Amino acid sequence: MRKLPVRHALMAALATVSLLATGCSAETPSTPVAVSVDRTGPADSATPDPSPSRQLAVTAAPEGQASAVARAGSDGKAKKSPLKVASYDHNSRRAVISSTRTSPSPTAPAKDTPAVGDIIASGPAPGAPDGLLAKVTDVAGTTAKGTEVRTAPTTLGALLRDDKADGTVPVDPATVDVEPLVQGVKVSWAKAGNIHVGPQGAKVPLGSLRIDVGASAPLPVSEGSPVSGGASVAGFVQLAPEVEFSYDGSSAFTPDSAFLGLTGEWTSKWQLKGRAAANVKPVRIPFAKLHADPVIQVGPVPVVVNLDLTAYAQVAADGSVTLDVKQNLKGGFRLGGSYTKAGGWKPVSTSDISGTPVQAKVTAAGRVRAALGAEASVGLYGAVGVTADLAPYVRGEVAASATPSSATAAWKLFGGVDLSGWLQLQLSIFGTPVFEHRIPLGSLHREWTLAQGEASVA
Repeated sequence: MRKLPVRHALMAALATVSLLATGCSAETPSTPVAVSVDRTGPADSATPDPSPSRQLAVTAAPEGQASAVARAGSDGKAKKSPLKVASYDHNSRRAVISSTRTSPSPTAPAKDTPAVGDIIASGPAPGAPDGLLAKVTDVAGTTAKGTEVRTAPTTLGALLRDDKADGTVPVDPATVDVEPLVQGVKVSWAKAGNIHVGPQGAKVPLGSLRIDVGASAPLPVSEGSPVSGGASVAGFVQLAPEVEFSYDGSSAFTPDSAFLGLTGEWTSKWQLKGRAAANVKPVRIPFAKLHADPVIQVGPVPVVVNLDLTAYAQVAADGSVTLDVKQNLKGGFRLGGSYTKAGGWKPVSTSDISGTPVQAKVTAAGRVRAALGAEASVGLYGAVGVTADLAPYVRGEVAASATPSSATAAWKLFGGVDLSGWLQLQLSIFGTPVFEHRIPLGSLHREWTLAQGEASVA
């Protein structure tokens, strides 16, 4: 089985409360790298900034440009500057900061060197593939590559201060790495400029990523499995994900509000065919892993968002049911964490996905539930913030009856969607108070009737 390139594996789970995040993938040359510096005093000072707050634009980071750099001026606001992270060591938390000037002088001016109290907000860099958010605690000296500094964890709140930002940024499907986990998985996508990749690329809407599970990929059989060797799933999942980010620092000491989430459109067409036998535990079969590290630009500050998604099929049964079901699903979803100063962190989970059957045939007796879903996580600078499980499903019920002359089975088929998950404490990277435990997203559950009927049982 040929695997598509994978930038790196799933991001690590819970780390420290105010996490300085690094990761384990390669640097992307075209990804902007930035440094934001605050020279007005201690980076985490509780003193409100007296300067007027700004409304910062939230956009995709410029593609293919030289390193973007930001530095705070006398008013404490982040501005561009010619600095970048040349390297970072996760164990020692030492970084080398260099200038992006094409012809630096042997004696670089002070504005081209970092100082104690500076805040670094960087896109992916050598040694920090998930970006870097840190404050400078000590200047160790100079090297051939730049100025070496020691760093400590910090927060976006210490950097954005009283500024405001609000926006949604589409994820470029070309930047998503996909790892097939079963035979027959194919990937297609399309983007602006008449660029499309994969066997279905010409059919995929702009900005969307499509994952096809090959014609009738068999579901694995193991001891206690609820499906027979003849059961199979085939179809596709199509996503157009967007990152939603907002921040309002107009309140003193802590942000007034914040939001991090994933939104988008979901389309899937799939078929489940075969025999499902009784078993207590559902069987989940992951068929593809996706990963992306989009860099969004919040004013002059690069914010690295880490996205991971595992697409899967899942089957659970009670009884012995033979089914042949095709279903089309389409709709939007929104999941994330929302913070207000009055209410703290609260989960957000909504979906208007609905579906119609193309074909439905169920025989024998029992109940079965099959889903073609995705488990997703969203974080900042390598720190997991939100994890959610979006599971559109088909559920069938068959009740058999018999007389001396015939046997029949009345059946009903339902479509539905479940959305569940939790918030992680790393959302404190916004500079908000820390919560002690994971906060459940709550369970969103919607169901509708697809078809029903009666069939003869042999």
